[in-house]
Amino acid sequence: MDAFLVSTGIVGLAEIGDKTQLLAFLLAARFRRPLPIVLGILVATVANHAFAAAVGALVSELLGPGVMRWVLGLSFLAMAAWIMIPDEIDAEEAQLAKYGVFLTTLIAFFVAEMGDKTQVATVALAARYESMAAIVAGTTFGMMLANVPAVYFGERIANRVPLKLVHGIAALIFAVLGIATLLGMGEGLGF
Repeated sequence: MDAFLVSTGIVGLAEIGDKTQLLAFLLAARFRRPLPIVLGILVATVANHAFAAAVGALVSELLGPGVMRWVLGLSFLAMAAWIMIPDEIDAEEAQLAKYGVFLTTLIAFFVAEMGDKTQVATVALAARYESMAAIVAGTTFGMMLANVPAVYFGERIANRVPLKLVHGIAALIFAVLGIATLLGMGEGLGF
């Protein structure tokens, strides 16, 4: 349950103001059909994060616990710094295909998520925790918590969310996880 809750919290906070959330705003404004957009985001996120979790689990297995502790600790600290850098949506990502709302969302979201903060976080979380299913479920739930309101309420809530505060909280969580990992805290808990 810890893996699910930590994954949900970290990704939910990290996604606020992220380029994929900006893409969700863009898709909602362009198509004005929330249900196929939400379903496209869900399918794209599950596929992307399942791949990322598999990579994280493989890396964890290949490196061994001693090296992995340092890699993860430093990765979480790097994520703490990276989360503070504001995202912008690229012009290429803003180009919308003409394949219908669901497929356009699925493709655009999957591609935008490649190498994104939340995908990298998913790799690190899967390397840290043993339950890939809990990580994928948690990171996907976190993405949906951040993006479903973006699709349905768009600009009405975008200007009311203090991005610096949200990013600061997410960075703090990543930093705490990084320090705890480097210090070997939680080793008996699967960390």
